[in-house]
Amino acid sequence: MRFQTPQFIGIEDKILGPLTLKQFIYLAGSAGAVAVLNFMLPHIIAFTIGIPIVIFGCMLSFYKYNGKPFIVLVESVFTFTMGTKLYIWKKKEKTISQTQKKTAAEEEEPVYIPKLSDSKLKDLAWSLDIHDITQEKQDRNPL
Repeated sequence: MRFQTPQFIGIEDKILGPLTLKQFIYLAGSAGAVAVLNFMLPHIIAFTIGIPIVIFGCMLSFYKYNGKPFIVLVESVFTFTMGTKLYIWKKKEKTISQTQKKTAAEEEEPVYIPKLSDSKLKDLAWSLDIHDITQEKQDRNPL
């Protein structure tokens, strides 16, 4: 028995004439926003504010940036501006003259540097082995 494999599944269906559902919603939303502005504001102000709204609606409907819909770019810009940012400070290397200017108090004061090891498990096993050996020696020579 043969089955037909669906093709062109990445292409959206044209619902309203040559427009997909998303394109129609973007255009209808921008037209509705301009109509509301036209009723609420004087015609000159509604016209000047409405032109960018219509252009934005057309860009959302038809413009593709790097082969992706314009809404993806708008979403990326929004998440970048509103999201948290990580600022990394690049430390500059000290020159020899800066390292030689240590005061006598800094040189005399010992600095505690913690011991770093490859594995705490190895350190624990080693300390247990040493403890066992010292315990055996004490058991043999009870002084």
